[in-house]
Amino acid sequence: MATILVIEDDGHVRMAIEHCLKKSGHAVVIATDGQEGMRHVHKSAIDLVVTDLFMEGQEGLETIVALRKKHPKIPVIAMSGGNPASETMLKVARELGAQQVLSKPFWAKGLLDAVEKALAPCGTANG
Repeated sequence: MATILVIEDDGHVRMAIEHCLKKSGHAVVIATDGQEGMRHVHKSAIDLVVTDLFMEGQEGLETIVALRKKHPKIPVIAMSGGNPASETMLKVARELGAQQVLSKPFWAKGLLDAVEKALAPCGTANG
């Protein structure tokens, strides 16, 4: 299974995602903002990044840009919700290189489907 970095500032959401991914057999690394997430990417073998878009410190779009520059092969899932600008920001995230996007709230199946598509060898970049 994959090593997945989850970047999420809301503790309850972060724990729910972590639980879902671990239950599915993935290893999970946690970060509360983009800067912390990028430190993990630089020091660990990360197969996939799941990032929130609206966070204190380094937010998700900035993190996606940094990942595309320094680690272009790591797939990214962007997630957002609860903000009037969320849908627009998810579209921007996809334009910046997120392979999958999720609107919060989402079900575990939606997350796991997005993870599967993002980790697929090819052909699902716009899935």
